[in-house]
Amino acid sequence: MRQARQGLYLEQRQRLYMTTELKQAISVLQMSALELGDYITRSMEENPFLEENDGQRPEYESESEAGYPARVCMDALAEEWRERGQAYGSGSYMEGKEEYPFEKYLSRRVTLEEHLRLQLRLEARGREDFLIGEHIIGSIDRNGYLCATVAELAGVMGVSPARVEKVLRVVQSFDPDGIGARNLKECLLLQLQAAAGRPAWRGDAELARRVIEGHLDDIAGKKLNHIAAALKTTVGAVQAVYDVIRRFDPHPGLRYDYADNYNVWPDVTLVREAAGYAVIVREFDFPRLRINQNYAALFRQEKIDGDARKYLEEKLESALGLIRGIEQRRLNIYKVACCIVEEQREFLEKGVEFLKPLTMSRVADIAGIHESTVSRVVNGKYMQTPRGLLELKYFFNSGLPGAAAGAMSSKSIKHLIRMIITEENPAEPLSDLDIMNRLRQKGIEISRRTVNKYRQSLGIPPNNLRKRYGAF
Repeated sequence: MRQARQGLYLEQRQRLYMTTELKQAISVLQMSALELGDYITRSMEENPFLEENDGQRPEYESESEAGYPARVCMDALAEEWRERGQAYGSGSYMEGKEEYPFEKYLSRRVTLEEHLRLQLRLEARGREDFLIGEHIIGSIDRNGYLCATVAELAGVMGVSPARVEKVLRVVQSFDPDGIGARNLKECLLLQLQAAAGRPAWRGDAELARRVIEGHLDDIAGKKLNHIAAALKTTVGAVQAVYDVIRRFDPHPGLRYDYADNYNVWPDVTLVREAAGYAVIVREFDFPRLRINQNYAALFRQEKIDGDARKYLEEKLESALGLIRGIEQRRLNIYKVACCIVEEQREFLEKGVEFLKPLTMSRVADIAGIHESTVSRVVNGKYMQTPRGLLELKYFFNSGLPGAAAGAMSSKSIKHLIRMIITEENPAEPLSDLDIMNRLRQKGIEISRRTVNKYRQSLGIPPNNLRKRYGAF
């Protein structure tokens, strides 16, 4: 048997090593403007080499950007928006004044439980009813449904079920309508009772009640003919009831189930000019950095060695890497944004029907950067455009053959499908095959299966569920 020989051998291998600076640059590239602002603030607190540059900010216009059709000018635009009170979220100008909605003065929104308890304090008759009401409210889930039985609540409180039922009726009269129901049927009946008691009510409350109590499954499947035959009424009357029930909220509690709200600020803004668009990379939300010269001089002293020098070396390397990473991030965002503007100019001028198919690989080829860099640039970043505030990912989509420009984006086709369905006859809604034929008449080669997929992604039901009866 042959034995392995032991010894020292020289071997050359290639390995991908990611430096600390590269990791930091990738992390910075993926951040939005708000995230980067927080990161810079934390870095300035932790790194003594970093300080804010209070000097005048230069206009960015370098040789590397000379090949692009737009420019970057931070301070002029920042000053203009400060004077005008630019509303980034809406894309509109507030001439001459700033608006402060009342929501800005609230520390947080009211929860469902707090909202119900406030009403209970006004409606409860006596301390015992108040305590029962608190137990009922505490047993209502985030959807607004009571998740405990009357018998269970009565046993916990040591009172009769009739007393709990009485207080429950009081709670069920609170805002929002349908709160405290034990099932979907009761939830809809409570909302019907509240709606029918208002002066604006014009429907048939009795017919609606009968439909909810006995034909909820048929309502879900929109089997209006079956309901009309069972209740011995006209399909038009059932259609009117269906329209009323469809406006009810099956989850009334969710309107108070607030997720964390995050402000969305544009990382890039387009400003219309005579020759096209200026691409503005947003940078005036976070401080401009520079190296602290006092610590730089301390680092150059030869008498510092050991752990102190190692610490200073690490912090200096991190500071320089962050400054270079921020500059590289700005340039990459600028390159990608300029490519998007050039490729999607018709969309910016004319609307969503002219949105072209665009891939990240194409933008990477035009901008001269890697496709993974494009992916990191567009991730979680927004652009303020004449068409509103849009995520950079919005501009990237697949396409299908079209007569007008050789290809149409999937978003444009979805828009056309929505428009076709909006204009259809409600009494005879179009099938997916009809929609396919209409799109092909416009020169768009598309299959019925693709129409079905796009329609479902838009949340539009099939034609049998879109059909309406009676007057409309």
